[in-house]
Amino acid sequence: MRDLYNLHEFYNKGKNSKQLNNRRKSFGYQVLGFGSGVAAIAGNDNGIFGFGYNGSSRVSMTNLVSNVGVVATDTTGVGTARDAPGATQYGEDKGIFAYGRTAGGPTVTATSNLVSNSGVIASDVTGVGTTRYGLAACSYGTDKGIFAYGESGSGYISTSNLVSNAGVVAADVSGVGDARVLLAATEYGTDTAIFAFGYGPSHEWDTRSNLVSNVGVIATDVSHSGGTGRQAPGGCKYGGNKGIFAYGYNASGSMSTSQLVSNVGVIGANVSGVGSARDATNACEYGQDKGIFAYGGGPVNMSNLVSNVGVVSADVTGVGTARQYPGACSYN
Repeated sequence: MRDLYNLHEFYNKGKNSKQLNNRRKSFGYQVLGFGSGVAAIAGNDNGIFGFGYNGSSRVSMTNLVSNVGVVATDTTGVGTARDAPGATQYGEDKGIFAYGRTAGGPTVTATSNLVSNSGVIASDVTGVGTTRYGLAACSYGTDKGIFAYGESGSGYISTSNLVSNAGVVAADVSGVGDARVLLAATEYGTDTAIFAFGYGPSHEWDTRSNLVSNVGVIATDVSHSGGTGRQAPGGCKYGGNKGIFAYGYNASGSMSTSQLVSNVGVIGANVSGVGSARDATNACEYGQDKGIFAYGGGPVNMSNLVSNVGVVSADVTGVGTARQYPGACSYN
């Protein structure tokens, strides 16, 4: 079984504070006309990128994102240094990083670290569930989270683990859908989510997705005839009830192509790329209805903002340690 970096190199030779009772309301108490009547929900103000691989070692520093999308300088890392973890918000205003790869081999972990509603990462919590890396995570049900898929060090898996609204990771849930690694996830609608893309034994550059219900149940694979299959993209929520996937890598190389996710979980066609083509990036929400992609393969540290209508902006000069395969989630 190739580990994540061998996969990357094999296909890429030569490639270098709001209260709870007003958080979950429609913006201005208005439904913003999103087709099916799913209201736009005020999201979190801030984001956080953490962990990753800087080209020579795994790291644990974090970088906070302000409510206007400005990435802050490095904050000294807390917890076990690793790359390719998953991260998701929980409890509506907090976050959690979990799982990842701590060394070659790969050596993988299930360790988790909670993020407070002021963006402070706590010390390691003993892992629950199958150790793995290259998984994805997102929130569901308005205040809970889910980690799913990845590579255990001995094979690709589709196992998932739910996160309570108090940040407690539950035991493994039997996998649903194609086992794969290096996928992405985002929320959509008011309380649902979607996992998509990745690399698996049956589909090298996967275009398939799996919806997550508002009680954390993952549905079977959905095939997409349009759009570009890829591994190692990023994904996040925007506009209050939609999502976006962007960047990634396939047999043609790194890309900057994006695809929007509707408020009912339908992935749209390719949108011409903006910003530097790259993979191994990640993304999170900020400013309640916008998103940001940052870091990536190279490694690099530039970022790209996403407007509340899903438009990706040009590169913003990087801040913080350049790295690839970070985790990211929103908070506050």
